[in-house]
Formats: sequence, structure tokens, C-alpha cells
Amino acid sequence: METLLLEIGTEEIPAGYIEPALTVLSSTLLKKMVDARIAHGNAKIFATPRRLALEIRKVADKQKSMTSDVLGPPEKVGFDQKGQPTVAAKKFAEKVGVSVNALTVEDTAKGRYLCAKVTERGLPTRTLLKNILPKVILATPFPKTMKWAELDIEFARPIHSIVALLGDKIIPFTLGDTQSGRYTCGHYFMNPGKVKIPSANDYVKILRSKKVIVDLQGRKKSVEKEINKAAKSVGGKILPDDGLVEIVKNLVEYPLATVGKFDGDFLEVPREVLITAMREHQKYFAVVDKKGNLMPCFVAVNNTRTKNMKLVATGHEWVLRARLADAKFFYEADLEESTDNRVEKLKGVLFQAKLGSMHEKIKRVQKMAGFLADKVEKDSNLKKEATRAAWLCKADLVCQVVGEFPKLQGIMGRVYASVAKEPANVAAAIEEHYRPIFSGGELPKTTAGAVLGIADKIDNICGFFSVGLVPTGASDPYALRRQGIGIIQIMLDKDFSFSLRAVIEKSLKLYNIKGAKKIREIADKINTFLLNRMTHLLAEDGFSKDVIASVVSVSGDNVPDLWNRAKALQDLKTAPDFEPLAVAFKRVVNIIKKAKAFKAKPVNESLFEHDSESQLFSAYEDVKNRVSDNLDKGEFGQALHEIASLRDAVDAFFDGVLVMAKNKKIRNNRLALLKHIADLFETMADFSKIST
Repeated sequence: METLLLEIGTEEIPAGYIEPALTVLSSTLLKKMVDARIAHGNAKIFATPRRLALEIRKVADKQKSMTSDVLGPPEKVGFDQKGQPTVAAKKFAEKVGVSVNALTVEDTAKGRYLCAKVTERGLPTRTLLKNILPKVILATPFPKTMKWAELDIEFARPIHSIVALLGDKIIPFTLGDTQSGRYTCGHYFMNPGKVKIPSANDYVKILRSKKVIVDLQGRKKSVEKEINKAAKSVGGKILPDDGLVEIVKNLVEYPLATVGKFDGDFLEVPREVLITAMREHQKYFAVVDKKGNLMPCFVAVNNTRTKNMKLVATGHEWVLRARLADAKFFYEADLEESTDNRVEKLKGVLFQAKLGSMHEKIKRVQKMAGFLADKVEKDSNLKKEATRAAWLCKADLVCQVVGEFPKLQGIMGRVYASVAKEPANVAAAIEEHYRPIFSGGELPKTTAGAVLGIADKIDNICGFFSVGLVPTGASDPYALRRQGIGIIQIMLDKDFSFSLRAVIEKSLKLYNIKGAKKIREIADKINTFLLNRMTHLLAEDGFSKDVIASVVSVSGDNVPDLWNRAKALQDLKTAPDFEPLAVAFKRVVNIIKKAKAFKAKPVNESLFEHDSESQLFSAYEDVKNRVSDNLDKGEFGQALHEIASLRDAVDAFFDGVLVMAKNKKIRNNRLALLKHIADLFETMADFSKIST
């Protein structure tokens, strides 16, 4: 058993390309090795901006041998009447590499055929890998690839070297104009030149001695240690930013941090602008004091140690000063423009070619926000806040700061609204209406922000669905799935129990879609789309597939109620007598479904022939009222237990009477009674979908 090492040395690869490429490179190679019957252990990935590498431990020297049965000609063709092998049998034996005496006869579906056990001897792993590795390297996906020289191969960046070792032996192959070997390169500045790797197990240690940290997690820890030490040197601490740490670790081979300063006058600019200017353009870390206030300092991570690190810091300060001066200029210019003027400018901003301008959008969103506010609570103040925030929520799209830093949309809307003395909830709602901005992201904190967030997202979904721009497969260019999930998560978080279908239909009408039939057809598609999102979220929350199917099939119109019903049903499933209970209820539902010609009518007690009929009807009448009270109070667990109490009466009914009696009136009356029971079940779930 040996260690396999593959390193692809390149020109600098963009930070965002590195880890996704390594993940695919690793999984592809492991699959190829499995297909080639090469036994192996776990894989570990390594990388810097100038190399992609992986190491696989416990790789077998040879592939596993394989024995298989190979069928030949029919027995009557392979042997003559005396049982002697014919020319056909001899040729078959020669072809598969066995003696004629080793041939056997096997019974198959087509008759008796000659059969040979053929053993394919395992080839040396190095022999197989010299063909596998080039294909795996070229199959590595990148957002963009490039060609170089006169070669017909593509990669993220030109390939300069390839290290391919199995233990201490080279796996020889050529890719483009590069021959595999055991030489890589050290740090570009601090240890330039070729570096020899005697054995695959020496790779990490040798490169570390050459000022290259190839271990991704090790380099991340080094970045964190360096930036925290630098911030501490000026009496501050790093503003937490895990995303930036992940980026920076893939920009350097040997992290070395330096701290710089900027003029305190820039602190007059909102901190979000300063932080974004440092982060997005320069990949600098912001520094805060013990109270969390932004300090006029930053930390930059360098890839090289110099004799005079203060000179390096001065260079960073000079670059950042220009960035911050631009940001301050844009901010001050924005303050000179009124909010109303920015809203007016939205008439010239396109929302979508088929859906009009952003100004038209905010008018729809404003009406929807008012509609939702009335549904949430009869509070004129909430409606006032939500509709005002809706009117202003996209105004920052035309401001200069957002033009320079698009990620600040919403944030700058909140800032400018605060400067304009808008109410605090209005300003907060402007920022919050974009939330959640990613899966599992922060949700709106204010009720106005939650209302506006739903109004904006449902307007997007209904608009794009109305013009046929619907997500398909893995394609969702307008992030409608994320927005649908956002609507559901907000409704759950705020316990908004208004009708989702009513919201969809209201939004479609605001688009002036003509015809009730067309609105209904589009609404059906959107409803199904959102139900699919609910199914996904319920599964993430740990509910079983049958519970999800049973509650979703009844209704998903009231989102919090859907989750409460699912929880109540999941809890009931843990009861020891749940299975016979579910069987009884499923029997009721299935009988009703099979009686297709049956039309429900009121139950006629005078047609009862057996005590079990009157007992079941009496139990139903008693339970029905209690279930209704429980549902009104939102006590779904208790409602379900009340429904479950009908089980004995249902069992007695089935034991006492034949539902499908010959007398049509008796039969229909019994079906009507079961229909009442089934309808009661369906206030909670479709029990026919419960696994038993």
C-alpha cells in the first residue's frame, strides 16, 4: 500500500475556483479508481493559488483480479455426437485463454451453452494511473477555462508542472507539453526555484519548509492568527468575517498580516460603506474597538515577508485612501439628492423587459404591503409603515454608493431613510425586505419588514410566472425558489396565518392579468411551486415523508397551521396504538374514494339498522364540536387526539355492518356517515398517505 500524490502546478487561479475544482477532482479520481478496481483509502485535498493537489492513502500496488463467466457457442455446436470438442469449442477456448478441458456447460434461459471461467489478472496501479490521471485533470470543471501556447487542452490557468507519485515512484505521462515528475516550485518570492519531492508522504512537510502552506485548514488558521495579532497591536480586534477569511486563505501561500490606518474623517461615512470598500475591493479586514465601534485601521494579508513591513503598510494605506475618498464622495453626493427624486428616477430603471419599470413594481408592492398589513393586524400604523417603506424600498438602486457597491442595496436605503428622518421601523423595513438573502439567512425583525419582504417576493414570483419565466430543473436565474422559501420562513417566523392563495391571486390581479380562468391557472402553478418549497422545508425540519405527504395534500394555504398539523401528526405516530388507528382511518378514506358514484347527503338516522351506526354517528357529533373548538384555538395536537378517539366506534361500525349493503338507501346512508368521518380526518391530514 502506497500514497498517491497528484499536484497540478499553474499560474495563479482565482480564489473562488479552487475548492469547488478540488472537490470534483477528488471525487472523479476516486470513482475512476473504483471503476479500475484499485483499492484505496481516504483522499485529502491541498491547494494554494498556484497549485491544486490531492493525496490518497493506502493505494494498492495492483488492481484486483476479476473472475467472470464467459458464454460461448451452444453445447450442440461445441461438442459432436461423441462428446468431443469441435473446432468451435477449440476456437472459443483459445479466444478466452483457457484449455478446452476447462470448458463447462451451463444451463441458460436460451438453452445449454459452453462456459469458461476467465480470470483477468490485475495490472500494476502505476500503469493504470498514467492513463487515468490526464483524463481526470482535464475533466476538472471551472467557471472559465483558457488555452495557452499552441496546445489543444484547457484549464483554469496554464499548467507549468505536474507532480505524480505513487510512493516514491513517478507515474509517467504527458499533458500538453508538460511531463509529469517529482518537481514542484516553492514560494514565488521567498523560496523560488524547483523543489524535489522524494516521496508522496513528504509533500506537505517539504513545501512548508519552502514557505508554502498547502494544507487549506492549516493556512486558514494561520490567516486567523496573523490578522488577530495585527489587530491586537493597535488595541483593537478583527470584525468577524468568516467569508473573507475563506477568500483570503486562497489568495496567499504563506499569510503575513500587516496593519494600516486611514484618516479618522472617513468615519463620518456609514460603517457599512467603509467595511464594504475595504472588503470587496481590497480584501482588507476591518478593525473594531472593545465596544464594537469601527476604528480608523485595517488589516491586510500579504503573501510575502519583506525587510520593511511598514513600507508595505504604507502602500496599502495609499491604495485604500483613494477607495475611501471615492466612497465618501459618492455618499455625500447621494445626501444632496432627495428621496422623492430617487423614487422618480426608478421610472427609468427596468425591472424586467416584460414586466415594466422598477417604479411600476414599487406601486404594486405598496398595494400588496397594505393588503398584507390589513391581514396581519388591523393597525393603521403597521399599514402606514409598510406602505411607506414599500414606496422607498428600491430608491437606493439609483444612488451612487450602491452603483459602486451593489451589495449595499437595502442597507443604504435604510441609511438614507434614517437621514431623511423616516420612522425607525420604515428605515429598518427597507433593509430587511431583502431578507433572507441566502438559505438559512437572517429573517426580518420588524413586522413591517416581514410584510414588505413577502410583498416584494410574491410580486417577483407572480410576475415571472405570469410571463412564463418559471424555474426548470437546476435553472433558476431569478432565484424564485429562494424567494419562495423566504416567504414561507417569514410566515413561520412571524406566525402569519393569512391565506397564501389569496395573496397569490391578489398579486396576479395587481399585474392587471385579465380573465379569472387565466389567473386561476397561473395561481395553481404558483401554489404548487410554493407547496413544493414547503415539502422541502418540512423534510429539512425532520418530518417523515408520509407525514409531509398527508398534511400537504390536505392544504398548505395556512403556513403555520401546516407545520402545527405536521407536528401533531408526527407526535401521534409515536403512540403505541397508532398503527391500528391509522389502518381504521385509512379504511374509511379508501372506501369513500372507491365509491365514485356516491354523492354525499345528510345522514338519515331512521335508516340505521345496527347500534354501531348510531353509536358512531353520536360519537362523531360529539367529537366534531370539540375538534372545531380545538382548531379555532390552534390546539392541533388536542384536535388530533379527539379525532383519534373515534377509532373504537369506527372499528365497531365495520364489525357490525356491511357498508356496501344491497339496499341502495342503506348503502348510501352508511357512506354518508363515513364521509362525515373522512371530512373530519381531513381537517388535519390525508390518512390514506400514512405508512402502516
